[in-house]
Amino acid sequence: MIRILFWIALVALVIAAIRSKLRGMMPPPGQGAAPRQDRPAAREAETMIACAHCHVYFPESEAVKAGGREYCSPDHARLPPA
Repeated sequence: MIRILFWIALVALVIAAIRSKLRGMMPPPGQGAAPRQDRPAAREAETMIACAHCHVYFPESEAVKAGGREYCSPDHARLPPA
């Protein structure tokens, strides 16, 4: 009896997995293959630079400049370069 229940549960799981996969492949009703317009515009990548003290990379716009070097924070700008 337990073997029969096991095989029934296994078949039910396989059928559910197949239906889920097929449902994910189909576009939602009403949209068809039309391109999506609600997608935000891609942002341009920002240059990453390394901190002169800890060598961690961070965006150039967040740099703290001191003594001709770039640091990730004001605390590291006060410390000597590594």
